[in-house]
Amino acid sequence: MTIPVTSFPKSEIKILLLENIHASAQEIFRGEGFAVESLPGAVKEAELIERIRDVHVLGIRSKTMVTARALAEARRLLAVGCFCIGTNQVALRAAGQAGTPVFNAPFSNTRSVAEMIIAEIVFLARQLGDRSREVHAGQWRKVAVGCHEVRGKTLGIIGYGHIGTQVAILAEAFGMRVLYYDIASKLPVGNVRAVPTLAELLGASDFVTLHVPETPQTKGMIGAEELAHMKQGGYLLNASRGTVVDIAALAAAVRSGHVAGAAVDVYPEEPEGKSDDFGSELRGLPNVILTPHIGGSTEEAQEAIGREVATSLVKLVNSGTTTGAVNFPQVELAVSPGAHRILNVHRNVPGVLRDINKLVSDLGANIRSQLLATDADVGYLVMDLDHDVSDEVKRGIAALETSIKTRILY
Repeated sequence: MTIPVTSFPKSEIKILLLENIHASAQEIFRGEGFAVESLPGAVKEAELIERIRDVHVLGIRSKTMVTARALAEARRLLAVGCFCIGTNQVALRAAGQAGTPVFNAPFSNTRSVAEMIIAEIVFLARQLGDRSREVHAGQWRKVAVGCHEVRGKTLGIIGYGHIGTQVAILAEAFGMRVLYYDIASKLPVGNVRAVPTLAELLGASDFVTLHVPETPQTKGMIGAEELAHMKQGGYLLNASRGTVVDIAALAAAVRSGHVAGAAVDVYPEEPEGKSDDFGSELRGLPNVILTPHIGGSTEEAQEAIGREVATSLVKLVNSGTTTGAVNFPQVELAVSPGAHRILNVHRNVPGVLRDINKLVSDLGANIRSQLLATDADVGYLVMDLDHDVSDEVKRGIAALETSIKTRILY
């Protein structure tokens, strides 16, 4: 189905931000002259459908589920911004097929998560969570048995991406030996060393920390068998995705003493908002740190995330740039002064570019610049034309059977 998206004044661009997205994002959008509405919490599918029918840009964090059904009702939606790292809360393929790129913030909370992991390593090594809880309860238990310095210990990092790299840098500053395992080849920083298998990393590490995305490969990647491969008395930390670790198996390993402690920030099922009845098999276990998905919850990270994602969304609205989109062809074309830019999303089938260029040629127009990128489902064309025929070309492109969305930037 062809869904033409026409040009309009910036003041008519409607931005809907959910889940207390940082004011830094609002400042950027309002600085562009866009109309911004901000809500403090997540919304259910029915309410989301009602709210986004006339919205051009939707901003969410991790709790709002953007389903295929909601996307089908969002007739004017140009983009979705996930003001976080994860994007599994969005029906990514449905969004791409509808011509809607989805952006996230892969860099901005890196330091915050890494610092928390290092703090938790020290906490686990010294059993500080238990000692603090005891003193709060009026108990004085001065203990040295089972407490260690982290200097000279081995940290194993599963997933050597942005966060994993930062964790490694900080860990080496503490005097730790650092190993990593990743399915992709990565250039190690400092004295960090790659190991060829997950089993080797688990068996060689005193502390194991996970920094992987949620994919079919990572779901359940740490279960009873993997925990058994860990060193006796090792520690496990997970601030990546809740589905990566089998919580029941981890709880059993802690109870048996094979795992001496754990720090968990993410869970297979999490409350949508504040809750007083969160349940987990890890609750109450000794030397287990449980936090409510706060790895990136610092003021610095949230401000940076707001700016990172909002900047990507503004570039999409103003110039059609999709660099950084997680579900969409990557296109960034320098603007030609005095030209009209046509943005077209179409089904990725043979002959589309031929048909579009014929339309332009038949109108006697001059193509100043043109860039096409595709994925399995869609093609995304950015084309700068002489201004006097852009409306006619747009109408002709939008009428093509293959067209999904067409927009002009004057």
